[in-house]
Amino acid sequence: MNANPKKQAHVMIVEDEQHLAQGLKLNLTLHGHNVFVAEDGEVAITEFKKQKFDLLLIDLMLPKIDGFKVVAEVRKYNARVPILILSAKDAGIDKVRCLELGVDDYLTKPFNLDELLLRTDRLLLRSSWSLTGDEIEGGELGVFSFGQSWADLRNGKGHGPAGDILLTEQERKLLVVFIKHSKEILSRDQLLSMAWGYEKGLETRTVDSFIVRLRKYFEENPKKPKHFISVRMRGYLFDPGSEAE
Repeated sequence: MNANPKKQAHVMIVEDEQHLAQGLKLNLTLHGHNVFVAEDGEVAITEFKKQKFDLLLIDLMLPKIDGFKVVAEVRKYNARVPILILSAKDAGIDKVRCLELGVDDYLTKPFNLDELLLRTDRLLLRSSWSLTGDEIEGGELGVFSFGQSWADLRNGKGHGPAGDILLTEQERKLLVVFIKHSKEILSRDQLLSMAWGYEKGLETRTVDSFIVRLRKYFEENPKKPKHFISVRMRGYLFDPGSEAE
């Protein structure tokens, strides 16, 4: 098991299955965190506005307000707090919808407890909304321009062909990795390791979904990308173009 994050985190679990919610609360508490459980989406939104949370674990199938709407409401107030979806729904369309709403990771039930703790640790270790400027990993790059787009890697703000952008923390981290390794082919395993901190071989399509998001933000034609390029059987390559700064 990987080491715990350096400081205690305030985690909200949004889950209506009481036995699962209490089991998760127990394990995260033993892992060193302060945990609040919301049994429905309405309570989750209310408490999110009252308290400062470092991480949210959200089920999709919730009473009163579903998980999709909870995520959308959270992102109106905070684009950076990490969100991990826990759901029995394994449909690709649900994963894509979640990632489009700004979810950082998606874990399908039933899941392995060690993997859950690994993912929560990694999300917490990468979270940096309490830092500013060059203290944030990649922040020393400042404002980076490429093609018709730019991104301020200190705060996640940017602009692309589709308009103004506010990157989630994980989107910003992935973009930093690509910029630092411009014109290098990076496999999914390498991206998972460098941007997510996961061990190689972890089964996930998260990388592909995040690439779709970056293309949507920064490509003039996302279906014919010029910057975030797929390399068959090998991975992805970021080409900033000749006008990159």
